[in-house]
Amino acid sequence: MSETKLIKSLRAVRQFSDRDIPDDVLRDVLEAGRWTGSSKNTQPWDLVVVTNRDTLAALAKCGQFAGHLAGAKLALALVMRGDDAWSGMDEGRLMQNLMLAAWAHGVGSCIGSIYPKRNQRRARQLLGIPENRYLRTMLSIGYPASPDALRLPPNAGIPRGRRPLDELVSWEKFGTKG
Repeated sequence: MSETKLIKSLRAVRQFSDRDIPDDVLRDVLEAGRWTGSSKNTQPWDLVVVTNRDTLAALAKCGQFAGHLAGAKLALALVMRGDDAWSGMDEGRLMQNLMLAAWAHGVGSCIGSIYPKRNQRRARQLLGIPENRYLRTMLSIGYPASPDALRLPPNAGIPRGRRPLDELVSWEKFGTKG
């Protein structure tokens, strides 16, 4: 069995069941976030766990692609200390670790982008996040509603699968195939 099976099986989940997430599973996911590597080990993040239904519904209105937050069992707000390229890289690393840790327990997730700036201000206000912190990303978290919640709708207009490795990888110089 491939050691990368978990990574290859990860899917965005936007439809969630109302099944509770056990405390030990949530703690394990949060620990995976805590152990995420960061530039110079700055750990430039804090996490806010949101379970309140009204708050989740309000946050779902804070971004064009955040609607799934309303139906999640909970959401994680990725609160960053910086708004530069390094912070963005670290935020992506954190996000992926949280998603993979959840998936290892059979718990789905999906990225919710919080934008534009007025929506970021509103989300920070809802969560009590100080002005000197940044909130661009939330993760909806929950068990998938059904096996169909793992499938891309046929009319989604989104590419399926992955590009072949020999198309994706160059050797020594861009465009040089191995």
